[in-house]
Amino acid sequence: MTDLISHSQRSQRPCVLVFAGHDPGGGAGIQADIEAIAAQGAHALTVITALTVQDNDRVYAVHAVDPQIILQQARCLIAKIPVAAIKLGIVGHAQNAAAIADFIGELQLRQPGLPVVLDTVLGSGRGDALALDDAALAMQPLLKVATLITPNLPEARRLCAGVADAQDTSAQAQHLLRYRCRDVLIKGGHGSDEQVSNLWFSGQGQREWLWPRLPGEFHGSGCTLAAAIAAQLALGHEMSVSLQLAQEFAQRSLSQAYAIAPGQLIPQRHF
Repeated sequence: MTDLISHSQRSQRPCVLVFAGHDPGGGAGIQADIEAIAAQGAHALTVITALTVQDNDRVYAVHAVDPQIILQQARCLIAKIPVAAIKLGIVGHAQNAAAIADFIGELQLRQPGLPVVLDTVLGSGRGDALALDDAALAMQPLLKVATLITPNLPEARRLCAGVADAQDTSAQAQHLLRYRCRDVLIKGGHGSDEQVSNLWFSGQGQREWLWPRLPGEFHGSGCTLAAAIAAQLALGHEMSVSLQLAQEFAQRSLSQAYAIAPGQLIPQRHF
C-alpha cells in the first residue's frame, strides 16, 4: 500500500502573481509567463487582464477585462497563497493599470521588498497596439510600483519622450530610475549589431551582457525573459543572479525556437 504524503511533507514552490493578457496563439502573454515561470521551478498565479485577437505575427484587437474582476481574482489568491514576486505584462487600458498599481501598493505595505517585474509592453513586435488607449501614458502608475522594468530599445525611447538626451541609453535609464524602480534592464534585441547588448542599470552602477543575435523573429521573447526574472527573484536569488540565469534561459529558448506557421517563431520554454 502506497503511503500518502501529507501536505506538510510535500515540497512547496514559490508563487509569482502574474497580471498579463491572453494570447490565443500561445506564443506570448499569460501562456509564455506560465511556461517560463514553471521552467525556473516556481509556480504562476495568473490574472488575465485582457483578451487579445492575434496570431503569431499580428494583433487585431484587444478586449480589456473589467478591473473589478481582475481585483477579485488577485485578492482571492493573496488571501490564501503566499506571493514571492509579481510579474506585469499588458493591462489593457489606464483604468486597469491604476487599479493594479493600487493593489500592488497595498501589498507592498504588507510585504516590503516584494519584487515587481514590469515588462513595459507598449505594442507587439510588429508595432500593433496592445492597449485601448495610450499605452505609455497608461503605464505610469505601474512604473511607480515596479522594482525592475525591462523595456526594449523602442519602448525605452517612448517612455522617455520629451526628456533631454532621450536617445541615449544611460540617460533613459536614469530617467526611468527616478520613478521608483531600483533596477532597469534595457534590452537590445531590436538593435542591428551582431551581438545583442542588454544593459542593467541600478543605483550602484551598470552592467552589460552580450548575447549572439539569433536569426529570425520571435513571438514572446520579452514575456519569456521578464517572467523568468520574476521567478528567479521569487526563488530568493539576488537581482544580478536572477538576471544572469533568466537571460541564459531566454537565450536558450530562442535558440531552440519552433514554428507553428509562417512568421515569428515561438520560444522553446520546455527543456
